Amino acid sequence: MTVPDAGPPSRILVLCPYPLNSGAGQRLKFEQYYADWRSASHEITVSPFMDRALWRVAYERGHHFAKAWGTLKGFARRIRDLARLPRYDLVYVFMWVTPVGGSLFERWTRARAARLIFDVEDNVVLGDQRAGEDDPNPLLRRLRGAGKARVLVETADHVITSSPALNAKCLVLNRRRACTYISSSVDTDRFVPAGRTQPEVPTIGWTGTFSSRPYLDLLRPVFQRLAKERRFRLRVIGNFDYELPGVDLEVLRWSAEREVEDLQQLDIGVYPLTDDEWVTGKSGLKAIQYMAFGIPCVATAVGTTPQIIRDGENGLLVRTEEEWLAALTSLLDDPVLRQRLGERARKDAVARYSLHAIASEYRRVLAETLTADR
Repeated sequence: MTVPDAGPPSRILVLCPYPLNSGAGQRLKFEQYYADWRSASHEITVSPFMDRALWRVAYERGHHFAKAWGTLKGFARRIRDLARLPRYDLVYVFMWVTPVGGSLFERWTRARAARLIFDVEDNVVLGDQRAGEDDPNPLLRRLRGAGKARVLVETADHVITSSPALNAKCLVLNRRRACTYISSSVDTDRFVPAGRTQPEVPTIGWTGTFSSRPYLDLLRPVFQRLAKERRFRLRVIGNFDYELPGVDLEVLRWSAEREVEDLQQLDIGVYPLTDDEWVTGKSGLKAIQYMAFGIPCVATAVGTTPQIIRDGENGLLVRTEEEWLAALTSLLDDPVLRQRLGERARKDAVARYSLHAIASEYRRVLAETLTADR
C-alpha cells in the first residue's frame, strides 16, 4: 500500500473519551499508533474528556459527586480545546467531543477545525442501544445526544469505521464519501501465547465491560448445561461482579498490569453476540484478542466475526444454543483441536491484525486528510 507524503510536520489534536491505556475500544485501536504517527513527523497532543479520577468511578455504581465533578472538569477541558483548535492542522475525534448534551460541542469543533477525522466505534449512528437495568449510569445515557455521531459522520473530512457494515452506512452519510474501515488491532509482540501444557481442567474465558455483559448473559444456560456434563472453569475478566450458580466461576477485575497474564491462562475464548443491526458495527476485537494469544475462539456467526474467524480453521462459528454446546464440548474434549485452531488463529492475528499489519492504514488516512483539498 502506498502512503502519500504528508508534507512538513503537522500538529494533530486527539479528542478522545478516556485516559491513556484505559478503555479497550480506544486502547486497542488508534491509541497504539501514537509513536508511529510521531515517527511520521506528526506532533500529537491528546486531550481525553475523562481524567484518571473520573475513569476510576465512571462505571461503578454511586460516586455521584465524583462523577459530577469529573464531568464538569471534562467540559472545562473541552472549552479550552475549542479555544486552541485553530492552532492544529488536524483534529482527530474518537466517538464524541462531549459525552452528554446535544451536538453543540461537535458542531463547534467541526467549525473551528482546519481538518477533522472522526473515528467511530460500534453502530452509534443508530443511537446508543446498550442501556439496561445493570447500567451504572442510566441518567448519563438518557442525557446523551443521539445526533452527536451523525453530525461528525456527515461533516468530517474523513471517517474511520470499526466494521465493513458501518463503513457502508457512513459512506452514504459523509458529504465527502471519505470513509475507511480499519480493524481493531493488538500488539502481537506483547499479546503472545503462554506456551503452557494442556491443563486437566480447561478454562473457558470471556473479557469485556458492563456494557457488553448482556452478551455474556446469552451463554448462562449454555454454561450451566455444560457444567453438568464436563469439567471446566469459567473465567470472566471485566469491571463488574458476576454470579453463575452451578458453574466453577472465577471473576477477575481487568487491569493493565495483569491483562496479558490473565488472558494467557485461557484455553478457550467465547465471543457471544446478538443478531441485530447494532452488532454489525462491532469490530470483532474480542476474537482478535483471543487469536493473538493462540486461544481458539467460539463466536456467534454474525456481523464482522465471520470475516475474522473461518469456521473449523482458526476458530468455530455458531448460532444456536445447541451449536454453542457442541462447539464448547468438542474443544473441552479435544486438546489437539484446541492446539490446531489456536496455532492457526495466532498466525492470522500476526498477519492481519498486528500493529505491523495495520499501521500503514492509519498513516495513509492521516496523510490523505492533511493533503486533501478543502
